[in-house]
Amino acid sequence: MAQQETRANGRIAVLAASKLSPLYAAPLAERYELLDRLHETDPAAFAAAAPRIRAVAASGESKLPGALVASLPALEIVAVMGVGYDGIDVAACKSRGAKVTHTPDVLNDDVADLAIGLMLSAARQLPAADRYVRSGDWAAKGAMPLARRMSGARCGIVGMGRIGKAIAQRALAFGMSVAYTARSAKAELPYEFHATPAALAAASDFLVVITPGGAGTRHLIDAAVLRALGKKGILVNVARGSVVDEPALIEALEQGVIGGAALDVFADEPNVPERLRALPHVVLVPHIGSATTSTRQAMADLALANLEAHFAGRPLKTPVPECR
Repeated sequence: MAQQETRANGRIAVLAASKLSPLYAAPLAERYELLDRLHETDPAAFAAAAPRIRAVAASGESKLPGALVASLPALEIVAVMGVGYDGIDVAACKSRGAKVTHTPDVLNDDVADLAIGLMLSAARQLPAADRYVRSGDWAAKGAMPLARRMSGARCGIVGMGRIGKAIAQRALAFGMSVAYTARSAKAELPYEFHATPAALAAASDFLVVITPGGAGTRHLIDAAVLRALGKKGILVNVARGSVVDEPALIEALEQGVIGGAALDVFADEPNVPERLRALPHVVLVPHIGSATTSTRQAMADLALANLEAHFAGRPLKTPVPECR
């Protein structure tokens, strides 16, 4: 596609597909003509601007369906600030000759740290312990019920990509055994491989989900997997809400099929079912896997660098696998 300016003032038109972090939006607005969610706020203005929009800026939670892609005839690149891109119709982008980029690696440590924090919080019931002190129950009722130990337990990891490996390294520091499931066994890894999530769950005390989202992994963690995890097992999800069958999880927690859960992601964010919020043995956090200032800045910088590389005619830094 011809690399030509699309405004009289020379700035390239970029559509923000959803609300962006200020760390990403601010430099975009300085360098480009940033059309912030114009397709949602002003359809008539969007229709007029669509022929000159050459890029889409997105977050990991953005939705870019094929119909929206089809309405952007000049689209060349979609730059996602996030490692996940399951809301982007990559096939539709490729059919238009547009590339898709994301921001892997820079958030590995933060997500892995959170996974360990959630495991420990669920095992030792740290949020409940905090409430116990604040409410005065410690003074009124005495000691809390005993919790469970995490060190030396069995950690099963669903998805052994970059973040899964980082979680495994941290689990080893707690003296945990590590096993995993993935699309195939990885010969270079020393951990035990299980062919299915259910088989892994049956061999785990903590089942940590860190597989990509999308149609291929939707409800990968279902009622059968939860039954295999068992009454003492704890589910930790730092992947996508879609990977876990949320109604099945709620039922399993209510009926004592599993021992507990710690969740960073949900099926319909930010809407978390009241039944889930009411459960005392569940730790809930609002999708904060990469939510540190330094990491979000690195993600914004990398997303912007992908855009700038494209428009300068340089190789993209981190295209998604389908666009390499």
